[in-house]
Amino acid sequence: MKALILVGGFGTRLRPITLSVPKPLVDFCNLPILCHQIQALAAAGVTEVILAVNYQPEVMMKELEVLEKRYNLKITCSLESEPLGTAGPIRLARDIILKDNTEGLLFVFNSDVICNYPLDKLVEFHKAHGKEGTIMVTEVEDPTKYGVVVADETNKIERFVEKPQVFISNKINAGLYLFNTSVIDRIENRPTSIEREIFPKMSDEGQIYQMILPGYWMDIGQPKDYLSGQTMYLKSCSELNTSLLAKGDNIQGNVIVHETAQ
Repeated sequence: MKALILVGGFGTRLRPITLSVPKPLVDFCNLPILCHQIQALAAAGVTEVILAVNYQPEVMMKELEVLEKRYNLKITCSLESEPLGTAGPIRLARDIILKDNTEGLLFVFNSDVICNYPLDKLVEFHKAHGKEGTIMVTEVEDPTKYGVVVADETNKIERFVEKPQVFISNKINAGLYLFNTSVIDRIENRPTSIEREIFPKMSDEGQIYQMILPGYWMDIGQPKDYLSGQTMYLKSCSELNTSLLAKGDNIQGNVIVHETAQ
């Protein structure tokens, strides 16, 4: 399996934090945002991660060798000469995606998303329904702020509705996808939106399903969400009783201490 992470973007929503560091390399609970996703992908059996980059590629490329050794997988940059939206980068990286991809599967992640990444369950669900794509969705209290996903009782997606003023669904696109590699044939070689141009066609053909994401979820693209996302992450670590949290008589609350701290 392979994965493509939509790194792209200038990170303007997260300024001033991103003025000197590309957004995917900003620390999130002592680990770059990007590394949380790569770590989960490696654990799910992904052998190559493709970073779709159009901003500060030289900084990203310096990190590749370190990340490859850390997570024992291949990491490749796919450089966009112009912003290609959320689907165009998939088409641009076509040859890399298809080479030696024996399972014919492709994860696509928005780099702003943080959650528990239940990727083994996502693969199992995707293979069970047998169609071309699966979108992870998350439930929100106020769906009027978002584009919502409407699905039937089998989780087959019927349609997408932008900011509904009457309740239709409380499930929104979580920015995490799993596709058969045949999805590439749907995408033209130009700037393209996967949400507005590709997904509606797939739903019309009955080729896309939703999987409800358990646990917390946050798009950490803005400063307030970046901060609250870390609080949610630490709370999740406590609930899952992971070894990441520091313990001791002098420590209160949910705390992660970097291994180099003295």
